[in-house]
Amino acid sequence: MSETELDQTAREPETQLDEDDRLKPEFVRAVIERLEADDPEGARALVEPLHPADIADLFEIAPAEWRAPLAAALKDVLDADVFAEMNDYVREDLIDELEPSQVADLASELDTDDAVAIIEDMEPAEQREVLRAMEPDDRAAIEEALGYPEESAGRLMQRELIAVPEHWCVGDVIDYLRGNDDLTTDFWEIFVVDAAHHPVGTCQLSWILRTPRTIPVADVMKREQTLIPVDMDQEEVALRFQKYALISAAVTDQSGRLVGMITVDDIVHIIQEEAGEDILRLSGAGDGDINQPIRLTIRTRLTWLVVNLGTAILAASVVGLFQTEIGRFALLAVLMPIVSGMGGNAGTQTLAVAVRALATNQLTESNTLRMFGRELTIASANGLALGILIGTAVGAIYAYPLLGLTIALAMLINNLVAGLAGIVVPITLDRLRIDPAVSSAVFVTTATDVMGFFSFLGLATVFNLGG
Repeated sequence: MSETELDQTAREPETQLDEDDRLKPEFVRAVIERLEADDPEGARALVEPLHPADIADLFEIAPAEWRAPLAAALKDVLDADVFAEMNDYVREDLIDELEPSQVADLASELDTDDAVAIIEDMEPAEQREVLRAMEPDDRAAIEEALGYPEESAGRLMQRELIAVPEHWCVGDVIDYLRGNDDLTTDFWEIFVVDAAHHPVGTCQLSWILRTPRTIPVADVMKREQTLIPVDMDQEEVALRFQKYALISAAVTDQSGRLVGMITVDDIVHIIQEEAGEDILRLSGAGDGDINQPIRLTIRTRLTWLVVNLGTAILAASVVGLFQTEIGRFALLAVLMPIVSGMGGNAGTQTLAVAVRALATNQLTESNTLRMFGRELTIASANGLALGILIGTAVGAIYAYPLLGLTIALAMLINNLVAGLAGIVVPITLDRLRIDPAVSSAVFVTTATDVMGFFSFLGLATVFNLGG
């Protein structure tokens, strides 16, 4: 296929994306080839028809050395909507290439929450330069948002909303919406406030459109609403949206005044982000972002690997206590990893369930004891079944029934320890205000390794195996 035919094919929408809505390799290759041929206009022509989210994906997929040339080629196609969809690390690299005035222009085109996402990770000196280049109203909104804690509702909310007084009629609302060109254009819910700007209800656009103009807003508004405190953690915000099936929600400050709103499109991103964070933290893999700088990834992973090395030494020291027994009966060294390994797997299962239950508010103080009983029952049943299975096999293979009994009892004991540690550790850390997804795995693995070796080798000593 010639370059002309390749470019023509790449411009056709059905050939740009595959069945999973991902950019096809041949399309990405066509764009890079235009850049390599010093043809920025050709690259721009290929990319211009794409949706902003797909353009953001292109920057994430493209080799790092071609991101700056691609950005230069796209010019005004690389607008605020593309930056809002972009991976954090990729966006930071591109922002570093822009002048403060350019960043200010991009931020001014976005809703407050998206603008904050661009500016919040910049160095303080760069932040100040960008803020100085912004219009006073936009700068004040961004500075206020940056004053709230990270990952809070204050950072997540947007200040562009529609609020009307409760004494208005429906006709007043319609005239207000039609007569003000500077209002936000993306909304489906109108907030109703009292004289002190406290939210007292909401009106959906469908209600406004279908209600006679003379009807008071107070007569058609929905008074029951879920309010989000401005300092609430974003994970708790997401749980409220999920629990109450919200499309949008009002955000209030400490005095109860309406200061912003959060919409469900932001929550979808938060749910995905928080779920991914918990999974990766359990493994000690950090952010797990393939665009994360290699040095940062190495430092994050190495930290937890060093911690795991320490726990492995602790488990090895337990084995060292039984050197004499192992020396007399070497078969113990062959079988003991089975006990610790199975206990670790069982503990990880319980831990995953507990961390998820804590994250989704399914596990609370009111049902903690029931959770203990449930997991210990499961651990007992699994431990008994595995113990009978491995005990019978070992006893038959090595013609040593007492060895089979020993490993069966050790398997049962370690499964009980795994079930107990898998629920006690995350609950304890949660009560201490420590994220259980970050630290639990190390403690649970240590408990199952130490107890697995100790129970098996200890029982072998009591039963005098090999004596």
